[in-house]
Amino acid sequence: MNALARVFPHPLLSAALLGTWLLLHNSLAPGQILLGGILALTLSWWVTRVWPEPVRLRRPGQWLRYLGRLLWDIVIANLEVARLILNRPAATLRPGFIAMPLDLENEFAIAVLAATMTLTPGTVSVEVQPEPRRLQIHCLDVVDEAALIATLKNRYEAPLKEMFAPC
Repeated sequence: MNALARVFPHPLLSAALLGTWLLLHNSLAPGQILLGGILALTLSWWVTRVWPEPVRLRRPGQWLRYLGRLLWDIVIANLEVARLILNRPAATLRPGFIAMPLDLENEFAIAVLAATMTLTPGTVSVEVQPEPRRLQIHCLDVVDEAALIATLKNRYEAPLKEMFAPC
C-alpha cells in the first residue's frame, strides 16, 4: 500500500463525506472545510477496518447513467405510489414479498442494489439470502412477479454487474 493510499484509504468516501458536511452546513468557511476534512478522513480510516479494499469500478462513467435512471425512477415511483394510494381502495392492492435471484458476486454491488430497491418508493429490501443468493424485496403491489423480477434485473442488476465486474 503506497503512502497516499494510507492517508486516503477511501478517497471517494472521504470526498462524499466532506461534500455532505459542507452541504449540510451550507458553508465554505475555512473552519467548516477543516472540520469536515478531519471528520471525512477519520471516518475513512475507521471504515478501513471493515472495508479494507477500495471499491473498483470497471465502468465509472456508467454511474452517471445509473444515478440518472435511479432519480427518474424515484420520481415516477412516487407518482405511481400516490396514484395507487389515492385512486384505489386498499383492499385491491396486492402487497407481497418477492425473492429476486442474484447474479451479482460483488458484496458492494449487492448493497447498492438493495439500497436502490429501498430508495425507490413501493419497494423495500428486506434480506439478502446467502444460499441460493437472493434479494428478498417487499413490494406494495405485485401484479406479475416474474415480470417484476425481470424488470429489476434488467434495469438495475445488469448495469451494476457491468460496473463491478472483475477488472
